[in-house]
Amino acid sequence: MQGPWEADSSAEMKRRLGASPAELGNTNDIGRCPDIWELDNGDIAVIGRDLTDSYAPRLPEGVAISEDERLVIIPRSTLISAKPDIADA
Repeated sequence: MQGPWEADSSAEMKRRLGASPAELGNTNDIGRCPDIWELDNGDIAVIGRDLTDSYAPRLPEGVAISEDERLVIIPRSTLISAKPDIADA
């Protein structure tokens, strides 16, 4: 039986999923860019705004954010742009 998933901090960014933040018009500052990346181990890295504190008190039942996790928000256009790069199964 496989244990619970753990993030591997040694994994490297392999490829961007979808268009760049500049292409989508989601940034005018290279230092502030919502983005989605596939890592070399197959996991996904999401770069977005940390809104954990705003959402934590109003999470739906059955949803939890552990102390070592953060809730991040990305623009809808970022995820839609990445859809063709994400496998169906």
